[in-house]
Amino acid sequence: MSAGIQFEDTSTSLSGKLQELIGGISGQYVTLRALMNAVGEQGLLILCAIASLPFLLPVSIPGVSTVFGAAIILISLAIAANRLPWLPKKILDRELDTKKLVPALQRGLGIVSRLDRLLKPRLIALTTGLFVNRLNALAITLAGVLLMFPLGLIPFSNTLPGIAILLLSTGMIQRDGAVVLGGYLFNVITIIYFSALAYGAFSAGRGVASMLG
Repeated sequence: MSAGIQFEDTSTSLSGKLQELIGGISGQYVTLRALMNAVGEQGLLILCAIASLPFLLPVSIPGVSTVFGAAIILISLAIAANRLPWLPKKILDRELDTKKLVPALQRGLGIVSRLDRLLKPRLIALTTGLFVNRLNALAITLAGVLLMFPLGLIPFSNTLPGIAILLLSTGMIQRDGAVVLGGYLFNVITIIYFSALAYGAFSAGRGVASMLG
């Protein structure tokens, strides 16, 4: 494989690629390595988008948060550096239960199909050029870090950064700057939400401490 990747715009619909990927999953388990081989080098942004889908749905798939979250961070950093991603073998070969993963992806297909109808080239300046692509990729990295926060039981803690990743990835793929802006907006909303949670926890802690005197 080449040392660098040119992330060119594509006419491939995410829903079509996702349908193809789901159709190729077989057996009791699937690994991230197999999914990456299925999408290929030029599908790294598509893989980030697909990896965000389980976090948009009220499902629990053991291992997905660690595997997909870490993969999103490492892949987006590689995109920012215009290099093929390096992922540890432990992440690449972690077995994911297809009986839980495939239904989650199939439900995510409905979300993606609706998003596909909205995507179109616009505000091209926000999706063109090495600097802009690096900035957008780092925004995906930030969303991936927020996704990895240990707040899985708190409503929307995974959903908000998951939406940011989906919008940023698909916006970059289809050169839709408006959707990319939406991804940045959800990053900001996530940071505000997490800050409010932290402030609430801090205030509650001070309240308990004062009660205990």
